[in-house]
Amino acid sequence: MKAPKPQCAIVWKAIVIYLHLAYGTTIPTAVRGRLQTLRLTSDEEFYASQVFERDKTSDKMSLRLGNHLYPHMKLIIERSADGSAFLFRADTHDGHCCPAVTSREYQAFRQLMADNQQIAADIETAWTAAGIPTFKEYLREDLRRRLGA
Repeated sequence: MKAPKPQCAIVWKAIVIYLHLAYGTTIPTAVRGRLQTLRLTSDEEFYASQVFERDKTSDKMSLRLGNHLYPHMKLIIERSADGSAFLFRADTHDGHCCPAVTSREYQAFRQLMADNQQIAADIETAWTAAGIPTFKEYLREDLRRRLGA
């Protein structure tokens, strides 16, 4: 049985946690604009909002929220492999464009990637603590089930 999309309240809870850890109190105008658009959307039309980027081949939806270092990080909502749940993931969205090792920008970009990864890990840890289903927690639970633990 395929799981329904998460309730809007769960998505908003995930967004609030994400924003707190990604920015603190100063949220960029572009992000505030996306969220205002989403706030003005009814629950029935929530997932049809233009602020979500969609993967046409899956049930994956992305909300570009960025972080204080990098504007392209995303909140991802996607169906689990078995279809039983929708999971949340913080996607650093920076692994596809790393400069060559010989580039002057290489070390700075690698540091940015490490910083982005730490922000994403902190967000996902906070989501798990708040009861928001994450991809990592789903994998942990799946492994426990398979090992009979």
